[in-house]
Amino acid sequence: MGLLECVVVIYLRKIYYPEGFSFPLKIIDPDIISIELLREAATLIMLLAVGAISGRTSTEKFGCFIYSFAVWDIFYYIFLKLLIGWPQSLLTWDILFLLPVTWTSPVLAPLINSITMILLAWLIISFKLPSKQRVVKPVEWALLISGALVVIISYTLDYARFMTEKHSFHELFDPSCSTAVIDTAVNYSPVSFPWLVFFAGVLLHLTVIAMLALRRFKKR
Repeated sequence: MGLLECVVVIYLRKIYYPEGFSFPLKIIDPDIISIELLREAATLIMLLAVGAISGRTSTEKFGCFIYSFAVWDIFYYIFLKLLIGWPQSLLTWDILFLLPVTWTSPVLAPLINSITMILLAWLIISFKLPSKQRVVKPVEWALLISGALVVIISYTLDYARFMTEKHSFHELFDPSCSTAVIDTAVNYSPVSFPWLVFFAGVLLHLTVIAMLALRRFKKR
């Protein structure tokens, strides 16, 4: 799946960025955007299917899903590096998602997330304990969700800052202003990544990993 994702991205870059991928972004045909949304949905369904058929409990299924997602993301970048020599470094900027707004970050950030997801998945699925012990506690779920939201904010903060400097919130969501908003969006180039915000989210995830590891160690 990582190779397939890589190949599709190479095709898109050859079409829209023949001189090499760089910011600012170029306008993509609406038909292509619709097809891309379907492709992303299909990718997510396949990853969810891996989790559904691999785990015995809902928590194990979740663990298998995030493990698959993390491995897929890591190998996506590995294959890009092998096939086209991109990214140039772990600090090279990349587009992660386009909806509901543009997500951007250095390549290092999603790789860090992938590593924490693998650690979390390993803790969830590797210990064969009674079902009540395997379930992630509510406070841990709360920390995981909060951490994910903080990480998402870090991915979208630079873009949101850029857009709100040019348009009011009303204009951003007003259909009559869509042309002007798009014209502004295609001029966006990432300036700085909020590493402190990002690592705050990662710290929440590491806290859950530490809590699970300690509980598993005590049980053993």
